[in-house]
Amino acid sequence: MNQQAGNDYVRREGGILLHLTSLPGLHGIGDLGSNALGFVDFLASAGQKLWQILPLTPLGHGNSPYASPSAMAGNPLLISLELLAAEGLLTGEELAGGETFPVDRVDYGSVIAFKLDRLKRAHRRFKSDASAQQSSEFEAFCGRGASWPDEYALFMALKDAHNGDLWLRWEPELVKRQPEALDRARRELAESVDFHKFLQFQFARQWSALRVYANSHGVRIIGDIPIFVALDSADVWSHQELFYLDEHGRPTVVAGVPPDYFSETGQRWGNPLYHWERMAQQGYQWWIDRFRTTLAQVDIVRIDHFRGFEAYWEIPAQNRTAEHGQWVKGPGEAFFRAVEGALGRLPVIAENLGLITPEVENLRLKLGYPGMVVLHFAFDGGAANPYLPHNYEQRSVGYTGTHDNDTTVGWFSARTSEEQDHVRRYLGCSGEISWDLIRLLSESVAEMAVVPLQDVLALGTGARMNMPGQADGNWTWRLSPGQLTPRHAERLRDLSGLYGRAEARG
Repeated sequence: MNQQAGNDYVRREGGILLHLTSLPGLHGIGDLGSNALGFVDFLASAGQKLWQILPLTPLGHGNSPYASPSAMAGNPLLISLELLAAEGLLTGEELAGGETFPVDRVDYGSVIAFKLDRLKRAHRRFKSDASAQQSSEFEAFCGRGASWPDEYALFMALKDAHNGDLWLRWEPELVKRQPEALDRARRELAESVDFHKFLQFQFARQWSALRVYANSHGVRIIGDIPIFVALDSADVWSHQELFYLDEHGRPTVVAGVPPDYFSETGQRWGNPLYHWERMAQQGYQWWIDRFRTTLAQVDIVRIDHFRGFEAYWEIPAQNRTAEHGQWVKGPGEAFFRAVEGALGRLPVIAENLGLITPEVENLRLKLGYPGMVVLHFAFDGGAANPYLPHNYEQRSVGYTGTHDNDTTVGWFSARTSEEQDHVRRYLGCSGEISWDLIRLLSESVAEMAVVPLQDVLALGTGARMNMPGQADGNWTWRLSPGQLTPRHAERLRDLSGLYGRAEARG
Protein backbone atom coordinates (compact mmCIF):
# COMPACT_ATOMS: atom_id res chain seq x y z
CA MET A 1 0.00 0.00 0.00
CA ASN A 2 2.95 2.32 0.46
CA GLN A 3 3.97 2.16 -3.18
CA GLN A 4 2.85 5.03 -5.34
CA ALA A 5 0.69 4.31 -8.37
CA GLY A 6 2.89 3.45 -11.32
CA ASN A 7 5.72 1.81 -9.40
CA ASP A 8 7.04 -1.38 -11.01
CA TYR A 9 6.98 -3.42 -7.81
CA VAL A 10 3.67 -4.31 -6.21
CA ARG A 11 3.70 -6.23 -2.96
CA ARG A 12 1.63 -9.44 -3.07
CA GLU A 13 -0.23 -10.29 0.12
CA GLY A 14 -3.03 -12.50 1.33
CA GLY A 15 -5.46 -11.93 4.16
CA ILE A 16 -8.63 -12.91 5.92
CA LEU A 17 -11.85 -10.96 6.43
CA LEU A 18 -13.26 -11.56 9.90
CA HIS A 19 -14.88 -9.00 12.15
CA LEU A 20 -13.99 -9.03 15.82
CA THR A 21 -17.55 -9.79 16.92
CA SER A 22 -17.23 -13.13 15.08
CA LEU A 23 -14.33 -14.38 17.20
CA PRO A 24 -15.03 -17.13 19.72
CA GLY A 25 -15.02 -16.29 23.41
CA LEU A 26 -16.64 -16.80 26.78
CA HIS A 27 -19.01 -13.83 26.89
CA GLY A 28 -21.27 -14.18 23.87
CA ILE A 29 -19.33 -12.01 21.42
CA GLY A 30 -15.79 -11.73 20.13
CA ASP A 31 -13.57 -9.28 22.00
CA LEU A 32 -10.07 -7.84 22.17
CA GLY A 33 -8.69 -10.51 24.49
CA SER A 34 -6.92 -13.85 24.13
CA ASN A 35 -8.94 -15.15 21.19
CA ALA A 36 -8.06 -12.06 19.14
CA LEU A 37 -4.39 -12.67 19.87
CA GLY A 38 -4.90 -16.31 18.96
CA PHE A 39 -6.38 -15.32 15.62
CA VAL A 40 -3.30 -13.21 14.90
CA ASP A 41 -1.22 -16.31 15.63
CA PHE A 42 -3.36 -18.25 13.15
CA LEU A 43 -2.89 -15.59 10.46
CA ALA A 44 0.87 -15.61 10.95
CA SER A 45 1.03 -19.41 10.81
CA ALA A 46 -1.11 -19.35 7.66
CA GLY A 47 1.18 -16.87 5.89
CA GLN A 48 -1.56 -14.23 5.88
CA LYS A 49 -0.32 -10.66 6.18
CA LEU A 50 -3.67 -8.86 6.31
CA TRP A 51 -6.59 -8.97 8.73
CA GLN A 52 -9.61 -7.08 7.41
CA ILE A 53 -12.30 -6.04 9.87
CA LEU A 54 -15.52 -4.05 9.74
CA PRO A 55 -15.88 -0.64 11.42
CA LEU A 56 -14.68 -0.63 15.04
CA THR A 57 -17.36 1.86 16.03
CA PRO A 58 -20.26 1.20 18.43
CA LEU A 59 -23.21 -0.68 17.00
CA GLY A 60 -26.32 1.13 15.83
CA HIS A 61 -29.75 0.17 14.49
CA GLY A 62 -30.00 -3.54 13.74
CA ASN A 63 -26.67 -4.10 15.53
CA SER A 64 -24.94 -2.76 12.45
CA PRO A 65 -21.40 -1.33 12.64
CA TYR A 66 -22.45 0.82 9.66
CA ALA A 67 -25.12 2.72 11.63
CA SER A 68 -23.03 3.79 14.58
CA PRO A 69 -23.79 6.52 17.14
CA SER A 70 -20.22 7.71 16.51
CA ALA A 71 -17.87 7.67 13.54
CA MET A 72 -14.85 7.83 15.86
CA ALA A 73 -15.62 5.97 19.09
CA GLY A 74 -14.83 2.30 19.72
CA ASN A 75 -17.39 -0.45 20.29
CA PRO A 76 -17.61 -1.10 24.07
CA LEU A 77 -18.94 -4.62 23.44
CA LEU A 78 -15.47 -5.52 22.15
CA ILE A 79 -13.84 -4.75 25.50
CA SER A 80 -12.43 -7.94 27.01
CA LEU A 81 -13.84 -8.62 30.46
CA GLU A 82 -10.95 -11.00 31.11
CA LEU A 83 -8.46 -8.19 30.56
CA LEU A 84 -10.44 -5.99 32.95
CA ALA A 85 -10.32 -8.78 35.52
CA ALA A 86 -6.55 -9.04 35.05
CA GLU A 87 -6.35 -5.38 36.08
CA GLY A 88 -8.41 -6.02 39.18
CA LEU A 89 -11.53 -4.31 37.85
CA LEU A 90 -13.70 -7.44 37.84
CA THR A 91 -13.79 -10.55 40.00
CA GLY A 92 -13.80 -14.16 38.88
CA GLU A 93 -17.41 -14.48 39.95
CA GLU A 94 -18.34 -11.50 37.79
CA LEU A 95 -16.86 -13.22 34.73
CA ALA A 96 -19.18 -16.20 35.17
CA GLY A 97 -22.36 -16.63 33.17
CA GLY A 98 -20.98 -16.71 29.65
CA GLU A 99 -21.68 -20.42 29.30
CA THR A 100 -25.36 -19.60 28.70
CA PHE A 101 -24.63 -17.78 25.41
CA PRO A 102 -24.69 -19.56 22.05
CA VAL A 103 -21.22 -20.25 20.67
CA ASP A 104 -22.05 -19.95 16.96
CA ARG A 105 -23.88 -16.62 16.88
CA VAL A 106 -24.25 -13.37 18.82
CA ASP A 107 -27.45 -12.95 20.82
CA TYR A 108 -27.11 -9.18 21.00
CA GLY A 109 -29.89 -8.51 23.49
CA SER A 110 -28.46 -10.89 26.10
CA VAL A 111 -24.85 -9.92 25.41
CA ILE A 112 -25.51 -6.19 25.75
CA ALA A 113 -27.27 -6.64 29.09
CA PHE A 114 -24.53 -8.96 30.41
CA LYS A 115 -21.56 -6.89 29.32
CA LEU A 116 -23.08 -3.53 30.23
CA ASP A 117 -23.63 -4.77 33.78
CA ARG A 118 -19.99 -5.92 34.06
CA LEU A 119 -18.63 -2.76 32.46
CA LYS A 120 -20.54 -0.63 34.96
CA ARG A 121 -19.10 -2.69 37.80
CA ALA A 122 -15.61 -2.24 36.38
CA HIS A 123 -16.16 1.51 36.16
CA ARG A 124 -17.28 1.75 39.77
CA ARG A 125 -14.26 -0.25 40.91
CA PHE A 126 -11.97 1.88 38.76
CA LYS A 127 -13.30 5.05 40.36
CA SER A 128 -12.79 3.72 43.87
CA ASP A 129 -9.66 1.57 43.51
CA ALA A 130 -7.68 2.72 40.48
CA SER A 131 -3.93 2.90 40.97
CA ALA A 132 -2.11 6.17 40.52
CA GLN A 133 -0.84 4.96 37.16
CA GLN A 134 -4.31 3.92 36.00
CA SER A 135 -5.77 7.25 37.03
CA SER A 136 -2.96 9.13 35.33
CA GLU A 137 -3.47 7.19 32.08
CA PHE A 138 -7.20 7.86 32.17
CA GLU A 139 -6.66 11.59 32.76
CA ALA A 140 -4.17 11.69 29.89
CA PHE A 141 -6.71 9.97 27.62
CA CYS A 142 -9.44 12.45 28.56
CA GLY A 143 -7.14 15.42 28.04
CA ARG A 144 -5.40 14.42 24.84
CA GLY A 145 -6.97 17.24 22.81
CA ALA A 146 -9.47 15.58 20.48
CA SER A 147 -13.02 16.91 20.88
CA TRP A 148 -14.92 13.77 19.88
CA PRO A 149 -14.60 11.85 23.20
CA ASP A 150 -16.30 14.67 25.11
CA GLU A 151 -19.02 15.05 22.46
CA TYR A 152 -19.61 11.31 22.27
CA ALA A 153 -19.67 10.77 26.04
CA LEU A 154 -22.18 13.59 26.56
CA PHE A 155 -24.31 12.35 23.66
CA MET A 156 -24.43 8.80 25.06
CA ALA A 157 -25.14 10.06 28.58
CA LEU A 158 -28.06 12.08 27.23
CA LYS A 159 -29.32 9.08 25.24
CA ASP A 160 -29.19 6.98 28.40
CA ALA A 161 -31.10 9.69 30.28
CA HIS A 162 -33.73 9.72 27.52
CA ASN A 163 -34.09 5.90 27.42
CA GLY A 164 -32.26 5.67 24.13
CA ASP A 165 -34.55 8.06 22.30
CA LEU A 166 -33.49 9.76 19.06
CA TRP A 167 -31.83 13.11 19.84
CA LEU A 168 -34.41 14.93 17.71
CA ARG A 169 -36.96 14.08 20.42
CA TRP A 170 -34.97 15.51 23.31
CA GLU A 171 -35.81 18.88 24.86
CA PRO A 172 -35.56 21.68 22.25
CA GLU A 173 -32.69 23.37 24.07
CA LEU A 174 -30.66 20.14 23.88
CA VAL A 175 -31.58 19.55 20.26
CA LYS A 176 -30.38 23.06 19.48
CA ARG A 177 -27.31 22.57 21.73
CA GLN A 178 -27.84 25.74 23.72
CA PRO A 179 -24.69 26.24 25.85
CA GLU A 180 -26.58 26.59 29.14
CA ALA A 181 -28.46 23.35 28.52
CA LEU A 182 -25.25 21.50 27.64
CA ASP A 183 -23.46 22.79 30.74
CA ARG A 184 -26.35 21.69 32.92
CA ALA A 185 -26.37 18.24 31.31
CA ARG A 186 -22.64 17.84 31.92
CA ARG A 187 -23.13 18.60 35.61
CA GLU A 188 -26.24 16.48 36.13
CA LEU A 189 -24.96 13.53 34.09
CA ALA A 190 -21.32 13.69 35.18
CA GLU A 191 -21.27 10.07 36.37
CA SER A 192 -22.69 8.76 33.09
CA VAL A 193 -20.37 10.95 31.03
CA ASP A 194 -17.41 9.60 32.99
CA PHE A 195 -18.61 6.01 32.39
CA HIS A 196 -18.68 6.46 28.62
CA LYS A 197 -15.21 8.03 28.67
CA PHE A 198 -14.01 5.09 30.75
CA LEU A 199 -15.33 2.68 28.11
CA GLN A 200 -13.48 4.53 25.37
CA PHE A 201 -10.32 4.56 27.47
CA GLN A 202 -10.45 0.80 28.00
CA PHE A 203 -11.29 0.13 24.35
CA ALA A 204 -8.37 2.27 23.19
CA ARG A 205 -5.91 0.52 25.52
CA GLN A 206 -7.00 -2.99 24.58
CA TRP A 207 -7.21 -2.24 20.86
CA SER A 208 -3.76 -0.64 20.85
CA ALA A 209 -2.23 -3.72 22.47
CA LEU A 210 -3.89 -6.00 19.89
CA ARG A 211 -2.72 -3.90 16.97
CA VAL A 212 0.86 -3.83 18.28
CA TYR A 213 0.72 -7.63 18.63
CA ALA A 214 -0.60 -8.02 15.08
CA ASN A 215 2.03 -5.73 13.58
CA SER A 216 4.79 -7.48 15.50
CA HIS A 217 3.68 -10.74 13.86
CA GLY A 218 3.76 -9.26 10.37
CA VAL A 219 0.00 -8.71 10.16
CA ARG A 220 -1.44 -5.38 9.06
CA ILE A 221 -5.03 -4.47 9.83
CA ILE A 222 -7.45 -3.20 7.19
CA GLY A 223 -10.12 -1.03 8.79
CA ASP A 224 -13.27 0.46 7.35
CA ILE A 225 -14.66 3.99 7.00
CA PRO A 226 -18.29 4.10 5.87
CA ILE A 227 -18.79 7.26 3.83
CA PHE A 228 -21.99 8.26 5.65
CA VAL A 229 -22.89 8.52 9.33
CA ALA A 230 -26.12 7.77 11.17
CA LEU A 231 -28.66 10.49 11.91
CA ASP A 232 -28.83 9.34 15.53
CA SER A 233 -25.16 9.97 16.18
CA ALA A 234 -22.92 12.29 18.13
CA ASP A 235 -21.48 13.37 14.78
CA VAL A 236 -24.73 14.79 13.42
CA TRP A 237 -25.95 16.15 16.78
CA SER A 238 -22.62 17.93 17.37
CA HIS A 239 -22.18 19.23 13.80
CA GLN A 240 -25.69 19.90 12.51
CA GLU A 241 -24.46 22.68 10.25
CA LEU A 242 -22.48 20.12 8.19
CA PHE A 243 -25.58 18.21 7.06
CA TYR A 244 -28.73 18.95 5.07
CA LEU A 245 -31.20 19.30 7.93
CA ASP A 246 -34.31 21.43 8.35
CA GLU A 247 -34.86 23.91 11.20
CA HIS A 248 -35.93 21.04 13.48
CA GLY A 249 -32.84 18.95 12.75
CA ARG A 250 -34.59 16.49 10.45
CA PRO A 251 -32.89 15.47 7.18
CA THR A 252 -34.29 16.98 4.01
CA VAL A 253 -32.47 14.49 1.79
CA VAL A 254 -30.96 11.11 2.64
CA ALA A 255 -28.41 8.66 1.25
CA GLY A 256 -28.84 5.37 -0.56
CA VAL A 257 -28.27 3.70 -3.90
CA PRO A 258 -30.56 3.15 -6.88
CA PRO A 259 -31.76 -0.34 -7.85
CA ASP A 260 -28.77 -2.69 -8.08
CA TYR A 261 -27.52 -6.26 -7.67
CA PHE A 262 -28.81 -6.41 -4.11
CA SER A 263 -32.25 -4.77 -4.43
CA GLU A 264 -34.80 -4.12 -7.15
CA THR A 265 -36.00 -0.94 -5.39
CA GLY A 266 -32.53 0.25 -4.46
CA GLN A 267 -31.44 0.81 -0.91
CA ARG A 268 -32.70 3.75 1.13
CA TRP A 269 -30.01 3.93 3.82
CA GLY A 270 -31.53 7.03 5.39
CA ASN A 271 -28.26 8.69 6.40
CA PRO A 272 -28.30 12.48 6.33
CA LEU A 273 -26.23 13.88 3.48
CA TYR A 274 -23.21 16.09 3.97
CA HIS A 275 -23.33 19.79 3.18
CA TRP A 276 -20.08 19.59 1.24
CA GLU A 277 -19.86 23.33 0.58
CA ARG A 278 -19.80 24.06 4.30
CA MET A 279 -17.34 21.26 4.90
CA ALA A 280 -15.05 22.76 2.26
CA GLN A 281 -15.32 26.16 3.94
CA GLN A 282 -14.03 24.52 7.14
CA GLY A 283 -11.17 22.87 5.29
CA TYR A 284 -12.83 19.44 5.66
CA GLN A 285 -11.64 19.45 9.27
CA TRP A 286 -14.27 16.97 10.48
CA TRP A 287 -13.14 14.47 7.87
CA ILE A 288 -9.47 15.09 8.62
CA ASP A 289 -10.19 14.32 12.27
CA ARG A 290 -12.08 11.18 11.26
CA PHE A 291 -9.26 9.87 9.09
CA ARG A 292 -6.70 10.75 11.75
CA THR A 293 -8.64 8.83 14.39
CA THR A 294 -9.09 5.79 12.15
CA LEU A 295 -5.47 5.73 11.00
CA ALA A 296 -4.39 5.77 14.65
CA GLN A 297 -6.20 2.41 14.92
CA VAL A 298 -5.53 0.58 11.64
CA ASP A 299 -2.86 0.32 8.97
CA ILE A 300 -5.03 0.53 5.85
CA VAL A 301 -8.49 2.03 5.39
CA ARG A 302 -11.19 0.67 3.11
CA ILE A 303 -13.48 3.56 2.14
CA ASP A 304 -16.97 2.10 1.91
CA HIS A 305 -18.97 3.57 -1.01
CA PHE A 306 -16.01 5.45 -2.47
CA ARG A 307 -18.14 6.36 -5.48
CA GLY A 308 -20.12 8.76 -3.27
CA PHE A 309 -17.18 11.14 -3.22
CA GLU A 310 -17.50 11.55 -6.99
CA ALA A 311 -21.33 11.52 -7.05
CA TYR A 312 -23.90 10.25 -4.56
CA TRP A 313 -27.54 9.18 -4.81
CA GLU A 314 -29.74 11.82 -3.17
CA ILE A 315 -33.21 10.70 -2.09
CA PRO A 316 -35.89 13.13 -0.85
CA ALA A 317 -36.34 12.30 2.82
CA GLN A 318 -40.07 11.73 2.45
CA ASN A 319 -39.51 8.87 -0.04
CA ARG A 320 -39.71 5.42 1.56
CA THR A 321 -37.72 3.65 -1.18
CA ALA A 322 -34.70 4.60 -3.25
CA GLU A 323 -35.89 4.43 -6.87
CA HIS A 324 -36.72 8.12 -7.16
CA GLY A 325 -33.58 10.08 -6.45
CA GLN A 326 -30.85 11.86 -8.34
CA TRP A 327 -27.08 11.76 -8.69
CA VAL A 328 -25.39 14.78 -7.12
CA LYS A 329 -21.73 15.65 -7.55
CA GLY A 330 -19.52 14.98 -4.54
CA PRO A 331 -16.40 16.86 -3.45
CA GLY A 332 -14.09 14.80 -5.67
CA GLU A 333 -10.34 15.18 -5.85
CA ALA A 334 -10.24 18.42 -3.83
CA PHE A 335 -11.49 16.57 -0.77
CA PHE A 336 -8.80 13.91 -0.85
CA ARG A 337 -6.06 16.42 -1.59
CA ALA A 338 -7.14 18.42 1.47
CA VAL A 339 -7.05 15.35 3.72
CA GLU A 340 -3.70 14.24 2.31
CA GLY A 341 -2.38 17.77 2.76
CA ALA A 342 -3.06 17.42 6.47
CA LEU A 343 -2.19 13.76 7.01
CA GLY A 344 0.09 12.73 4.15
CA ARG A 345 -0.50 9.98 1.62
CA LEU A 346 -3.55 7.94 2.63
CA PRO A 347 -3.23 4.11 2.73
CA VAL A 348 -6.65 3.61 1.17
CA ILE A 349 -8.61 0.87 -0.55
CA ALA A 350 -11.46 2.34 -2.60
CA GLU A 351 -14.65 0.25 -2.49
CA ASN A 352 -15.74 0.73 -6.08
CA LEU A 353 -18.47 -1.89 -6.39
CA GLY A 354 -21.96 -1.36 -7.76
CA LEU A 355 -22.84 1.26 -10.37
CA ILE A 356 -19.41 2.68 -11.18
CA THR A 357 -19.02 5.29 -13.88
CA PRO A 358 -15.88 6.30 -15.80
CA GLU A 359 -15.79 9.46 -13.67
CA VAL A 360 -15.54 7.40 -10.47
CA GLU A 361 -12.75 5.25 -11.90
CA ASN A 362 -10.91 8.30 -13.19
CA LEU A 363 -10.99 9.79 -9.70
CA ARG A 364 -9.70 6.58 -8.14
CA LEU A 365 -6.90 6.24 -10.68
CA LYS A 366 -5.90 9.88 -10.36
CA LEU A 367 -5.60 9.40 -6.60
CA GLY A 368 -3.72 6.13 -7.05
CA TYR A 369 -5.99 4.07 -4.79
CA PRO A 370 -6.47 0.37 -5.50
CA GLY A 371 -10.07 -0.72 -6.09
CA MET A 372 -11.91 -3.92 -5.24
CA VAL A 373 -12.74 -6.95 -7.39
CA VAL A 374 -15.09 -9.75 -6.28
CA LEU A 375 -15.15 -13.24 -7.79
CA HIS A 376 -18.84 -13.73 -7.03
CA PHE A 377 -19.59 -11.03 -9.61
CA ALA A 378 -17.31 -12.54 -12.26
CA PHE A 379 -19.27 -15.28 -13.96
CA ASP A 380 -21.80 -13.45 -16.09
CA GLY A 381 -21.33 -11.06 -18.96
CA GLY A 382 -18.72 -13.07 -20.84
CA ALA A 383 -14.93 -12.82 -21.02
CA ALA A 384 -14.92 -9.02 -20.69
CA ASN A 385 -16.40 -9.12 -17.16
CA PRO A 386 -14.02 -6.92 -15.09
CA TYR A 387 -14.31 -9.27 -12.11
CA LEU A 388 -12.75 -12.19 -13.98
CA PRO A 389 -9.12 -12.52 -12.87
CA HIS A 390 -7.66 -12.21 -16.37
CA ASN A 391 -9.01 -8.62 -16.39
CA TYR A 392 -7.60 -7.52 -13.01
CA GLU A 393 -5.28 -4.59 -12.48
CA GLN A 394 -2.24 -5.32 -10.33
CA ARG A 395 -3.13 -2.50 -7.95
CA SER A 396 -6.39 -4.02 -6.83
CA VAL A 397 -7.70 -5.93 -3.84
CA GLY A 398 -9.43 -9.17 -4.72
CA TYR A 399 -12.09 -11.00 -2.72
CA THR A 400 -14.00 -14.23 -3.16
CA GLY A 401 -16.89 -12.32 -1.55
CA THR A 402 -17.33 -9.52 0.98
CA HIS A 403 -19.32 -9.18 4.20
CA ASP A 404 -22.31 -8.18 2.02
CA ASN A 405 -22.14 -11.33 -0.12
CA ASP A 406 -23.35 -14.84 0.52
CA THR A 407 -20.65 -17.34 1.38
CA THR A 408 -19.02 -18.95 -1.64
CA VAL A 409 -20.72 -22.28 -0.94
CA GLY A 410 -24.09 -20.54 -0.62
CA TRP A 411 -23.46 -18.42 -3.71
CA PHE A 412 -22.55 -21.45 -5.84
CA SER A 413 -25.54 -23.47 -4.62
CA ALA A 414 -27.87 -20.66 -5.78
CA ARG A 415 -26.48 -20.68 -9.37
CA THR A 416 -28.28 -22.42 -12.19
CA SER A 417 -26.73 -25.59 -13.59
CA GLU A 418 -25.54 -23.61 -16.63
CA GLU A 419 -23.89 -20.99 -14.42
CA GLN A 420 -22.26 -23.67 -12.29
CA ASP A 421 -20.90 -25.29 -15.43
CA HIS A 422 -19.45 -21.94 -16.56
CA VAL A 423 -17.70 -21.53 -13.21
CA ARG A 424 -16.26 -25.05 -13.38
CA ARG A 425 -15.03 -24.57 -16.94
CA TYR A 426 -13.32 -21.31 -16.01
CA LEU A 427 -11.69 -22.88 -12.96
CA GLY A 428 -10.73 -26.05 -14.79
CA CYS A 429 -11.68 -28.15 -11.79
CA SER A 430 -14.73 -29.32 -9.89
CA GLY A 431 -13.59 -29.87 -6.31
CA GLU A 432 -14.37 -27.77 -3.22
CA ILE A 433 -15.85 -24.62 -4.69
CA SER A 434 -14.76 -22.29 -1.89
CA TRP A 435 -11.14 -23.49 -2.10
CA ASP A 436 -11.25 -23.45 -5.90
CA LEU A 437 -12.09 -19.73 -5.68
CA ILE A 438 -9.48 -19.12 -2.98
CA ARG A 439 -6.88 -20.66 -5.30
CA LEU A 440 -8.11 -18.60 -8.26
CA LEU A 441 -7.92 -15.41 -6.24
CA SER A 442 -4.49 -16.27 -4.83
CA GLU A 443 -3.00 -16.83 -8.27
CA SER A 444 -4.45 -13.59 -9.70
CA VAL A 445 -2.31 -10.50 -10.23
CA ALA A 446 -4.28 -8.56 -7.58
CA GLU A 447 -1.95 -6.92 -5.09
CA MET A 448 -4.01 -8.18 -2.15
CA ALA A 449 -6.18 -11.29 -1.96
CA VAL A 450 -8.64 -11.28 0.95
CA VAL A 451 -10.95 -14.18 1.80
CA PRO A 452 -13.84 -14.22 4.29
CA LEU A 453 -13.10 -16.82 6.96
CA GLN A 454 -16.43 -18.49 6.17
CA ASP A 455 -14.96 -19.48 2.78
CA VAL A 456 -11.84 -20.92 4.39
CA LEU A 457 -14.22 -23.07 6.43
CA ALA A 458 -16.38 -23.85 3.36
CA LEU A 459 -19.56 -22.81 5.17
CA GLY A 460 -22.98 -22.32 3.61
CA THR A 461 -25.49 -19.47 3.61
CA GLY A 462 -26.24 -19.90 7.31
CA ALA A 463 -22.84 -18.34 8.03
CA ARG A 464 -23.54 -15.21 5.97
CA MET A 465 -22.64 -12.00 7.81
CA ASN A 466 -24.98 -9.46 6.20
CA MET A 467 -27.93 -9.30 3.82
CA PRO A 468 -28.07 -5.72 2.43
CA GLY A 469 -31.53 -4.22 2.68
CA GLN A 470 -32.55 -6.57 5.48
CA ALA A 471 -32.88 -4.71 8.77
CA ASP A 472 -32.69 -7.59 11.24
CA GLY A 473 -30.81 -10.83 11.72
CA ASN A 474 -27.44 -9.66 10.41
CA TRP A 475 -23.96 -9.47 11.99
CA THR A 476 -24.52 -12.51 14.22
CA TRP A 477 -22.25 -15.25 12.84
CA ARG A 478 -19.45 -16.45 15.11
CA LEU A 479 -16.55 -18.81 14.76
CA SER A 480 -17.08 -21.74 17.11
CA PRO A 481 -14.26 -22.95 19.38
CA GLY A 482 -12.11 -25.51 17.59
CA GLN A 483 -13.70 -24.83 14.19
CA LEU A 484 -10.48 -23.36 12.81
CA THR A 485 -7.68 -25.94 12.67
CA PRO A 486 -3.96 -26.13 11.84
CA ARG A 487 -4.99 -27.84 8.60
CA HIS A 488 -6.74 -24.63 7.48
CA ALA A 489 -3.58 -22.67 8.22
CA GLU A 490 -1.46 -25.17 6.30
CA ARG A 491 -3.68 -25.02 3.23
CA LEU A 492 -3.68 -21.21 3.22
CA ARG A 493 0.08 -21.02 3.69
CA ASP A 494 0.70 -23.50 0.89
CA LEU A 495 -1.43 -21.47 -1.54
CA SER A 496 0.06 -18.16 -0.45
CA GLY A 497 3.57 -19.54 -0.81
CA LEU A 498 2.82 -21.09 -4.19
CA TYR A 499 1.56 -17.79 -5.59
CA GLY A 500 4.07 -15.44 -4.00
CA ARG A 501 1.88 -14.05 -1.22
CA ALA A 502 3.96 -15.60 1.57
CA GLU A 503 7.34 -17.20 1.94
CA ALA A 504 7.20 -20.61 0.28
CA ARG A 505 7.89 -23.62 2.46
CA GLY A 506 11.30 -25.20 2.01
